Amino acid sequence: MKANFDNLVKEALKLNVHSVSMVDTSKIKFSTEYRNACESNVCGMYDTNWMGPPAVGPIEELIDKARQYRQGILIQTVHELSDLYDTKAVEEAEKSHNEVFGRIVQKVKNEYGFKDTLPLSVGCCKICKRCAYLDGEKCRNPDKTFSSLEAYGINVMELEESCGMSYYNGENSISYVGLILFNED
Repeated sequence: MKANFDNLVKEALKLNVHSVSMVDTSKIKFSTEYRNACESNVCGMYDTNWMGPPAVGPIEELIDKARQYRQGILIQTVHELSDLYDTKAVEEAEKSHNEVFGRIVQKVKNEYGFKDTLPLSVGCCKICKRCAYLDGEKCRNPDKTFSSLEAYGINVMELEESCGMSYYNGENSISYVGLILFNED
């Protein structure tokens, strides 16, 4: 049975998603350049999280893993901020994005039956206050967690543009994207 992706797109838009696009994963371009940014600790989370480098795995393996999926859905949320330098507001916008993203991941898995998915979103996973990685323990929430698009070597700006989305959505706004990869049987 083929999934009705029009319904999935409509359902995502009901969750305050700004833009949604289905993605043919053969069109995604990968580059180690974006992973290098992770490894140079641009986000300040290097070697602190199961879903970020180095724990998430070598870039070549991640690219191969992502290429095993044929389809995906890209979502973008846009958040208006009074001050882009208000780190608390930026963190809240990211949290809001990841909550919406998590709900869409659950829809894809539960309502559309895609059990084998690869969810990729903004930065390292922040589900737990302290990642079990730091304590040498296994991930506490492997069914809810996700890595970043950059850790997998994906150029977010190029991906958005290829899907007709704008990377920049106005002054005093911040945009986040999430990508859920899957295979339809």
